[in-house]
Amino acid sequence: MASQKCLVKGYPAPGPVTNSQIRIYSMRFCPFAERTRLVLNAKGIKYEVINIHLKNKPSWFLDKNPAGTVPVLETVQGQLICDSVITCEYLDEMFQDKKLFPADPFKKAQQKMLLEEFSKVIALIYKIPIGKSKGEDTSADEEELKGKFIKLNEVLVGRKTKFFGGDSVTMIDYLMWPWFERADSFGVARPLDAAPALKEWMKRMVEDPTVKATMFDSETHKAFLKDYFDGKPNYDLGL
Repeated sequence: MASQKCLVKGYPAPGPVTNSQIRIYSMRFCPFAERTRLVLNAKGIKYEVINIHLKNKPSWFLDKNPAGTVPVLETVQGQLICDSVITCEYLDEMFQDKKLFPADPFKKAQQKMLLEEFSKVIALIYKIPIGKSKGEDTSADEEELKGKFIKLNEVLVGRKTKFFGGDSVTMIDYLMWPWFERADSFGVARPLDAAPALKEWMKRMVEDPTVKATMFDSETHKAFLKDYFDGKPNYDLGL
């Protein structure tokens, strides 16, 4: 039972996973869930999607994940895995045909350390548009974000690679990408002007077949985020 439109409270629970290798409970515009969908697609895993209405969740979904967040993976055995980073690492371990994390323990640790630093970027990317919607002065936050973009730029320049993990897309690139996909929609694209290598990375990411198959265009994101920040998200936008 796959779903494009979000399932709401009162909708019957799906049965066990039988027609795919794994199931993802998702929401089309959630950047955290996009991380997991990127990894599923990059690794060529056969999966089914069930989208959840995050403002009106079915009660059975809360049984699967009491936190009520997406993504959640459900296996053929009925096992449940939550959290975007944890689900991505689980997929990389379980489906090993195309590994996305480096095999070298130090290089894998480097990616995880960079990801930890990137979590601060995510917080600012949300904080700035929320502040603007309230009429607040966000110039200090924008300057802080600019500094973090410059640091990411320095990482790329220092490594002399096309992507953060080398000259091909690896796990860290997919884990960071969803927020760069939305940079213009969030109104935080201007600080990127101080990070030319990072902007070049973004251009390369847009050309990645997995990213192309998963992303939405800027106008669609803007339309969704407008309703989202107004407190009335349209999770089925465009359907």
